[in-house]
Amino acid sequence: MKIKAYLCSFGLSLCAASASAEIIDVSVTNLTQGTYFTPILIGAHDSDVYMFRVGEQASVDMAILAEGGDISGVSAAVTAAGGVVSENPAVGMLAPSMTATANDIDTGDLGYLSIAAMILPTNDGFIGLDSWAIPSTAGTYTIYLNAYDAGSEANDEIVNGGGVLGAAGIPIDPGSNQGTGATGVTNTETNDTVHIHRGVLGDTDAAGGASDLDSRIHRWLNPVAKVVVTVE
Repeated sequence: MKIKAYLCSFGLSLCAASASAEIIDVSVTNLTQGTYFTPILIGAHDSDVYMFRVGEQASVDMAILAEGGDISGVSAAVTAAGGVVSENPAVGMLAPSMTATANDIDTGDLGYLSIAAMILPTNDGFIGLDSWAIPSTAGTYTIYLNAYDAGSEANDEIVNGGGVLGAAGIPIDPGSNQGTGATGVTNTETNDTVHIHRGVLGDTDAAGGASDLDSRIHRWLNPVAKVVVTVE
């Protein structure tokens, strides 16, 4: 509640004009065992704006985010459309079990919240929240996020320093648990739209096999992130 609710409790006339304005805090927790989230993008926007849509092809900016963790293009697009963004609340990677919080986001009269960040190590996996309606009632709200696949790159599970749009491969494993010498899980995908990520296959061969990822460390089940939104 804080200042706005305090003033409204005295019946001040300014409350009617600002009733739709919400100040929110947004916390993101990494629920996985061995994957990391790249810089997180949090955006408030209206109903005509979105970062991604399940079942539709990812935009170029969204594919860049999902393949290499660069949030600048999606952030600029949301801002240009009149949205408000908070970038990189973790000030870098968000490690397993850790939480990052963006405080005092002034959403104004913007009614929807979206979140995205790349999951590492993956080819084009990302955590996503698509156009969640921001409550007008003060309180704390919890949302669990799935892992999505941008559909823009084959999930070969080869850690080779990739990450540039159109270049196959995984940029890095921040936890340094990757193997080497993988032949690749696949080089094709049948679904090129944004969809629920099937998770990584991995293997236990650190010097070969189909995947450079370790199935004992890198595999996950949804949900992969917890979001707590506090409306003041």
